[in-house]
Amino acid sequence: MSSGKLFLGVLAGVAAGAILGILLAPEKGSVTRQKIAEKGEDFANSVKDKFNDIVDSMSEKFEQVKDEVDKEMPRAKGTKKDIESAMM
Repeated sequence: MSSGKLFLGVLAGVAAGAILGILLAPEKGSVTRQKIAEKGEDFANSVKDKFNDIVDSMSEKFEQVKDEVDKEMPRAKGTKKDIESAMM
């Protein structure tokens, strides 16, 4: 299991536990709703942060691959010319 999936699973479990705890607590409805809203915002922010981390990581990997392709491209073009001239 990837660490991203594990993190999201734990985060979802914590959020569900927090919401259940708030719902079962003996407080006024307005206070409970406020707490649920705050926990929802915290959860949404955590998911956004994790998503941004994943996007940043993918962008870095893409740039690395692009740089590798750019380095190898002249060699590949030379090889293509060698093959074409050998076929003629």
